[in-house]
Amino acid sequence: MKQLTRPPILYLLRQIRPQPLANIPRWMISMKDRESELNEKISFLSSFVALYKDQILTDIQLKPGNEGPSLSAHRALLAARSEIFKNMLDSDAYKAPASDTIMLPELNHQELESLLEFLYSGSLPSEKLEKHVYSLTLAADKYDIPYLLKFCERHMLRFLNSSNALDVLEISDTCSNKTLKETALNFIVKNMEDVVFSTKYEAFVPENPHLAVQITRALLMDVKNRRNSDV
Repeated sequence: MKQLTRPPILYLLRQIRPQPLANIPRWMISMKDRESELNEKISFLSSFVALYKDQILTDIQLKPGNEGPSLSAHRALLAARSEIFKNMLDSDAYKAPASDTIMLPELNHQELESLLEFLYSGSLPSEKLEKHVYSLTLAADKYDIPYLLKFCERHMLRFLNSSNALDVLEISDTCSNKTLKETALNFIVKNMEDVVFSTKYEAFVPENPHLAVQITRALLMDVKNRRNSDV
């Protein structure tokens, strides 16, 4: 029987046709056009931020809960960003003068500033998000601001570690965030020693007994699953 031989490597290389480069300039032009369009859109939307920073035509006051000074904002933007704010501003109680004030007792002055900055710009500097992520998550949940809720969730998932896992678990439970809660529980189980033997855990248990029970159950289920996989 005649033995089949493999074609030499040089022969195979000759069969590979180089891709034409003519389309590359067209692709680069397309990318530049998209970048330019995106920058124009960002510039267009940033006018909202300017209205807020320069306090142009503001018509509502927001009062934080720590006796800090009120912050001025625009009814229309608040209504567009939050269904809860929209319903509040549609009520008879707020259909009047520009001196009307909405109380946000769960936020201090800095947290309220960060909330408004996000509502106007759609983003926050990393240092502000890191500092206020838990209070902003609670505010996003309370006032029905889905994009802010997702924004905070991504941050917490990205920077989840042994020192903040219990905080994330507590926040996820308060906001009924299933994805965040499952991720936090799984992380705690996998890093049980670092979490449980911390002073934070000692304070966490009496304040959140139901979550302590869930951590224990998650740990036992993990042990059981590992035993079954070893059989």
